[in-house]
Amino acid sequence: MRLTAWLLSLAAGAAAIKFELPASKNPTPLCIWNYALEDTLAIISINVVPRDARTAADQSIEVKVVDRTHHNVYLSKKGLTDETRLAINTHHDADLGVCILNRGKRTSLFAHPGDHLVSDIDLDVHLGGDAIDYNAIANQESLSGMETELRKLATTADEILDEMEYLKTREQRLSSTNGTANTS
Repeated sequence: MRLTAWLLSLAAGAAAIKFELPASKNPTPLCIWNYALEDTLAIISINVVPRDARTAADQSIEVKVVDRTHHNVYLSKKGLTDETRLAINTHHDADLGVCILNRGKRTSLFAHPGDHLVSDIDLDVHLGGDAIDYNAIANQESLSGMETELRKLATTADEILDEMEYLKTREQRLSSTNGTANTS
C-alpha cells in the first residue's frame, strides 16, 4: 500500500498530452491544470505540428502559464512553432495552468472550408524533481550512475516531505475552521 502511494506521488509530477487545436478568429484557450507547491520548478515542452504545412503561416499558437488561485501570469508567449521549452518557478501553492490557443491569422478564415487550420499539439509538463535534468548535473559534477540516482531520490524525498508538511498545515487550518464553526 505504501509503495503504491509513493509511486503515485512520483507519477504526479509529470503530465503529457497530445491533442488537436483548431484555429479560430476568437479562440477560447484550452487549459491543462496541474497542482504545484510553492517554489516548484516547472518545465513545459510544447511541440506544434500544423496538420497541413501549407496553412502554418495562417495560424498563431499562443501559450500562457497561469495559476488559478493568485492569478499570477508566469509567462505568455505568441507565435510558437516546432518545439518550444519553457521553464518557470511557482510563487505559491496553486493549480498551475498551461493555456494554449490557436489564432487564425487570415481575414478569410472561414471562406475556404477545404483549408483545415488545425495544429497537433504535444504538451509535456514536468514539475519539481521530474523537471530537473539529472544527466546534465551528472556530467557537470562527474557523478556516477548510483550518485545520480541518490540525488534523484533525495529530491523526491524532499518533495514528499514538503507535500506532507503542506497537508499537515492544511489539516490544522481546516480543523481550526471546523472547531470555530462548531462552537458558534
